[in-house]
Amino acid sequence: MLNIPLDSIICGDCEEILGEFPDNCIDLIVTSPPYADSRKKTYGGIHPDRYVDWFLPRTAQLLRVLKPTGTFILNIKEKVVGGQRHTYVIELILAMKKQGWLWTEEFAWHKKNCYPGKWPNRFRDAWERCLQFNKTKKFHMYQEAVMVPMGDWSKTRLARLSETDKIRDESRVLSGFGKRVANWVGRQLVYPTNVLHLATECANRHHSAAFPLALPEWFIKLFTKQNDVVLDPFVGSGTTALAAKKLYRRYIGIDIEQEYCDMAEEELRRCFLGGRNGRLEFG
Repeated sequence: MLNIPLDSIICGDCEEILGEFPDNCIDLIVTSPPYADSRKKTYGGIHPDRYVDWFLPRTAQLLRVLKPTGTFILNIKEKVVGGQRHTYVIELILAMKKQGWLWTEEFAWHKKNCYPGKWPNRFRDAWERCLQFNKTKKFHMYQEAVMVPMGDWSKTRLARLSETDKIRDESRVLSGFGKRVANWVGRQLVYPTNVLHLATECANRHHSAAFPLALPEWFIKLFTKQNDVVLDPFVGSGTTALAAKKLYRRYIGIDIEQEYCDMAEEELRRCFLGGRNGRLEFG
């Protein structure tokens, strides 16, 4: 058994707590840290100009404890400062690459139930970044676990294939990409895109920035198998821990606010009370 506090919520600064963890002990990290200048009443607020310096010591610990086959998913979003987007997320990506991370992919979380709004020079944000980082190019990824139904388009598109559809058709603009449409004949499931269409509702409405259960759940399915260890170093109300337990993974949640740690533990007790074999029971 790993010498780490499995299936627990820990109150404290994740940088200090992770310093006690052994190297290479975590399979997946999914988290949404405080965004720059956000949630000042709970997390103090970090100015955008200081955000990278604040976050890098924490990503150094995350890099150390993540397994070489593991993945780090960072849900984050730029804010507007002085009428334009601040670059702290871009600066963070570049700094993490220098730190040793591989920026492997970027997923867009589309908040499909986002209500309308506008400002003088922009419209309401309806999406957030979910950045994927890895330690090595060879990491665990279970793509079949997140396949989606083929869709109605296949009923007409695949009914009458042209000769071009039966071969690998190279891009006309010489991009190097190509496709063979006939590959999808007879299939019921296909691989998804890197855009996740998820509503923002969540079971717990007492945290200032809780993401929906389906968000960590999707990444847990994609990057882990049963009994793997999932870490959220900014666990908030415990959504990642709930998703991990629901999917028979081990979880570790860390948060600097005792109120949120208590909230997460209460949610875990409530949701799994009376459940069998770790199955989630929403009351």
